[in-house]
Amino acid sequence: MQEIRTLIENWVTAVHEGDLDTVLADHAPDIVMFDVPPPYDGVRGLDAYRSTWPGFFEWQRSGAVFELESLEVVEGSDVAFAYALLLCGTANELKENPALRLRLTLGLQRLGGRWIVVHEHHSFPHDDVPPAVASDEIRSLMHEWTDRTTARDLDALMEPIADEVVSYELDGEYVGKSAVREVCKSGLESTTEPITFTTPDVTITASGNLAIAWGHDHIAASERTSTFRSTRVFNHTPTGWQLIHQHLSQPSGT
Repeated sequence: MQEIRTLIENWVTAVHEGDLDTVLADHAPDIVMFDVPPPYDGVRGLDAYRSTWPGFFEWQRSGAVFELESLEVVEGSDVAFAYALLLCGTANELKENPALRLRLTLGLQRLGGRWIVVHEHHSFPHDDVPPAVASDEIRSLMHEWTDRTTARDLDALMEPIADEVVSYELDGEYVGKSAVREVCKSGLESTTEPITFTTPDVTITASGNLAIAWGHDHIAASERTSTFRSTRVFNHTPTGWQLIHQHLSQPSGT
C-alpha cells in the first residue's frame, strides 16, 4: 500500500512542478482518463494523456496550487484503487470558495512487479442550480424581502445583496452594498406608515449560477401605492443567491 501512496504523492508533486516525465511515469500505454474538460468519452492512450498537461502547467504558473489533502488506498493482489481530494485552484478561486476541491480516483494494476495507473478520473462538484430549484429559491427570497420590508429590518434586507452590486434606481446609479443600503434606509424612513413591497407578477429564468427576474414592484405605504418596472440579476454563491444588479424605472411621463 505504501508503494501506491508514494506513486501518487510523487505524481501530485510532479503535476505541481510541471515535471511532465514524472507525471507520465507509471501510467499504462492505454490509460483512460476522465478529465474535467471534454471530451466527454475521456482521453484515451498515453499520447492523448500527455497532450492534456501543457495547458494545465501554464495555468498553474499563474499562481494556482495543486496539493494533496487526503488520500485513501484499497489494494488487492493485482488490482487497486485510490481516491483523493486535492486543493486545486488560484488564490482568488479558493478565497471565493474555500470548500473547492478536485476529486481524484485512480485505478491501478500490478504488471511486471510494479503498480501502473490504468484509469484516472478528475472532477469538481457540479454546483449549477437546476432552473426549477433556482426559480423557487429566487421567488422565496423576494417573498422574504416583503416580510423584511414590512418589519423594517434593514440588516435582513441587505443580506442577499452582493458587495459589488450595481443598482439603477429612479434617481440615479448606486454602486456597492453600502450605497444601496442608504437608498433602502431612506425608503424605510420616508414614512411612519406600514410599508409593503411585493412583486406579484415576477418572471424568473435561470441557468447555471445566474438568474434573472423581471416584473413590477409594488410599494405601498398606507393608501399610497407606487409601481415600478424592475429587472434583477442574481448570482449563486456558496452562501446562497445574491443580487448583483437591479434596474428600476417608470415609463416616461408617469
